[in-house]
Amino acid sequence: MADRSTEPPICKRCGRSRADASPAEALAWSTQNDPSGVSWLCPACARAHVRDIEGKLPDEYW
Repeated sequence: MADRSTEPPICKRCGRSRADASPAEALAWSTQNDPSGVSWLCPACARAHVRDIEGKLPDEYW
């Protein structure tokens, strides 16, 4: 199910708003569904933590 909130997504790692991104960069944001809800990662944070994400490490390890 899509996140239907009216506020733009915020990166859970660095706090950057998706509203500040260019249209092309906004398409590169990543989402994660977990028990606490939907969380977002900006492209820079997703690139920095790609191994952790692919390895499904808990957030507290990265």
